[in-house]
Amino acid sequence: QVQLVESGGGSVQAGGSLRLSCAASGFPFNSYCMGWFRQTPGKEREGVAGVDFDGSTMYAESVKGRFTASRDKNTLYLQMNSLKPEDTAMYYCAAGGTGSCRVTVIQFIGVQSWTWGQGTQVTVSS
Repeated sequence: QVQLVESGGGSVQAGGSLRLSCAASGFPFNSYCMGWFRQTPGKEREGVAGVDFDGSTMYAESVKGRFTASRDKNTLYLQMNSLKPEDTAMYYCAAGGTGSCRVTVIQFIGVQSWTWGQGTQVTVSS
C-alpha cells in the first residue's frame, strides 16, 4: 500500500506563513523524486517545488525566495513565507521519478503518472 497524506493547509493573511507536510509510506521514500504542485479553479495544475532523492531542489520562479522544500526521513515539507493572495490554491504532493528529476516537476513533464496525495487547501487573504 502506497500512501501520501498531506496536512498543514489553512487560511492566512498576506505576508503570513504556513508549513505543509506530506507523510509517505509503503514505498522507498528516500529513492524517489518528490514534488509540490498547486492548482486554482480554472487553471491547470503547476509545479511549485521539486526535490530529488538527495534533497536537491528546484523552484518555480513565482515562489523562489519565499518557499522552501525539504525532505526528512518519510516526510516531505513545504515552508511557505511571505504568502501572497495569488498563492491561494489546492496544494498537492507527489512521488515518482528517481535520481535527478526535479526539473520535471517545474516543467510538469511526465508527472501525471506519479503517486499523488489528496491535496490541502491554502487560502491567502489581502
